[in-house]
Amino acid sequence: MTRVAVVVPVYRNAATLEALVDRLGTALAGRDWRLRLVVDACPAGSADVALRLAGPRVGGTVLEVNGGQHAALRQGLADEPDADVWVCMDADLQDPPEAVPLLLDRLADGNVEAVFAGRRGAYESWARRVTGGLHRRVAARLTGLPPDAGAFLALGPAVRAAVLAADAPSVVLAVGMARRPVASVPVARDVRPEGRSAWTARARLRQSVRSLWWALRRR
Repeated sequence: MTRVAVVVPVYRNAATLEALVDRLGTALAGRDWRLRLVVDACPAGSADVALRLAGPRVGGTVLEVNGGQHAALRQGLADEPDADVWVCMDADLQDPPEAVPLLLDRLADGNVEAVFAGRRGAYESWARRVTGGLHRRVAARLTGLPPDAGAFLALGPAVRAAVLAADAPSVVLAVGMARRPVASVPVARDVRPEGRSAWTARARLRQSVRSLWWALRRR
């Protein structure tokens, strides 16, 4: 049976972690799966919840220094070496756990090595949709990624190895620069049930510029 590791960066997500575990358990019933929660030096109680949920199906990594979403994803990928397939997703339930089997089934078709959950739905503000869409279009031109690619994806061993070796500021762009066959399937995102993104507009812009510059230098 295929072993699946789901890697989730956690920052100010204490309120959604229990629901995330429950919904993943339902979505992945009948599969061999494990969840890795990577708490990104969060001061808001997320580590306490993550450690309380730890068990046979749930592992926890607590980082002492905040490195951001993509650094946390890389750490989680490194901390789950025994899987056959890895899934990256957010902890705030905007990425629906029920869509994970869709990504796994598409990856299992055998003609691609990574599958992105293509972004659908009005789950963000207009300004964030415009700026995020611009970033994704530029990233697609630089790397050949699908224009709706984001950090909700499933990846096989060769792509995981390339992501870990690249040490890139963006896991998404590292997948693109690996030059392996990828696909995208449409997935409607949910509105965040509570709270708000930990990223400010300035932080998002800085991450976007740094990631695109990294990809441009490696073309």
